[in-house]
This record gives sequence, structure tokens and C-alpha cells, in this order.
Amino acid sequence: MRVQIITLVDITKTDARRDADKKKYGQQSNYSTLLQTACLRVNMVPFETKCTAGSINQFGFGSKFRNRHNYWITTFDNEYTNSITVEELQQDFNLVPVVLGLDETAKIETPVFNTKDLETCNIIFQFVE
Repeated sequence: MRVQIITLVDITKTDARRDADKKKYGQQSNYSTLLQTACLRVNMVPFETKCTAGSINQFGFGSKFRNRHNYWITTFDNEYTNSITVEELQQDFNLVPVVLGLDETAKIETPVFNTKDLETCNIIFQFVE
């Protein structure tokens, strides 16, 4: 089973350490937070992370976020079918703190992953083949 997590939060994998550039360290912190949160219930292996700039209207982010923005897609592999649901991922990720002021273009006011608010949802989950 393959899970995609799409977010407006900069989760660029930089492998930066604490003594590195602050921006790269913040990006790596967000990536690590995403990875650790995704693996709370099942062991998921990150397959690919990429950043894209373009229309986000098709994803179903909060109503506050429309048109063109930077967004990140991380794909995870999980060998067990039906081992986790979108609802469980939404519950696990909701209000998890993140670092802002990196390469995100969406105006995210509260530095958290938001999965439930109809206006400020900034992370989406989907299963792909």
C-alpha cells in the first residue's frame, strides 16, 4: 500500500544538523516530524519527497488556500493493506507543531499541521497504487 501526504508546509529533506543553516535545519525538522508522525501506528518507509509549485485547488486544502502555491508530496510504502486509514492519519497529524518561514508560499498563521479545520487545513492524505 502506498500513502501520499501532500502539505503546504516545507518538508524538504536536507539532512541538516542543529549547527547547520537555520533554514535547512528547519526544513529537516519538519521532514523528521512528518516521518515520525506518519509512523506512529504502522511502519512506513519514505519512498520519495518532492516540491512542486502550481495550482493546489484539486487537493482539498482549507478554503483559505487557493490557486498557486509551493506544495510538498511525500510518498510512503507500507507492506500491509488496510493497516491505517485517512481518518487515523488526520487524527495523528492534527495540531502537530512545525517550523514556518521556510520556502512555503501559503500564509499559514499557526505553526502546526492542520488536518481538520475547513479554512486552514494544510495537509492532505491519500492512498495510491
